[in-house]
Amino acid sequence: MGIQDIFWLFLMFFALQPLFRKSMLESARKKLLEKIEKERGSRVILLIHRMETMSLFGFPVFRYIDVHDAEEVIRAVHLTSPDTPIDLILHTPGGLALASFQIARALARHKGKVTVFVPHYAMSGGTIIALAADEIVMCEHSVLGPVDPQLGNMPAASILKVVKTKPVEEIDDQTLILADQAEKAIRQVKDSLKEILLKHYPEEKAEEISTILSEGRWTHDYAITFEEAQRLGLRVSTEMPESVLNLMELYPQPVKHVPSVEYIPVPRRDGRSGTGKAQSR
Repeated sequence: MGIQDIFWLFLMFFALQPLFRKSMLESARKKLLEKIEKERGSRVILLIHRMETMSLFGFPVFRYIDVHDAEEVIRAVHLTSPDTPIDLILHTPGGLALASFQIARALARHKGKVTVFVPHYAMSGGTIIALAADEIVMCEHSVLGPVDPQLGNMPAASILKVVKTKPVEEIDDQTLILADQAEKAIRQVKDSLKEILLKHYPEEKAEEISTILSEGRWTHDYAITFEEAQRLGLRVSTEMPESVLNLMELYPQPVKHVPSVEYIPVPRRDGRSGTGKAQSR
């Protein structure tokens, strides 16, 4: 074998390496999913959004809950027998209200137990989906978020506040139209959320929770911790299976950048250093 042959073999190996790595990662995911389903006797569905990169130019693309996600989750629910529990692993910044409520309604109507696992965060539309579950399992540091509507890049509640604090003569027609839409959006989100919550909560409690989460009490990126979720009266626990956290490791952030977090990925319990190589995140 000549140098030129070795060069071409090396080039082919280098070009195919990402495909091999992707195939191995997908195989590991499938095996772990099958293991979790067998251990829990459930249908496991994943809804995980990471920042992705366009293959040609390398621009970051932000993923969010969309209609395609709704179609896929609903199909998975339909393929699950009514009495089989569903475990949804949720990691998302949110997304379209329409798609989020479609998923939430499908989960709420499922007869078997529905558990939503939130390893890190499920904001906005992700919280809508989580509230459809019989139980929300969070880590000690994972968070949910408010579901107050946003019109473009403006909070609906803030648009209404402008109209209430200024004389109508000083408000332009576009703002008045936005305020009308904002009022409808808040009412619609609140009513839809209450409808979902009524499966698990008394009417008075469902009314309270839906109002608090949709009225614009906080900024849209406000972090609702496990402790605050408990104070709100949500059905939450911290019994997060280690297998769910291991599964998240198989969905790494694909954007290439200089590592901002590094550590040795071994347990530290008693102050003594373990052995292993540094790992980046």
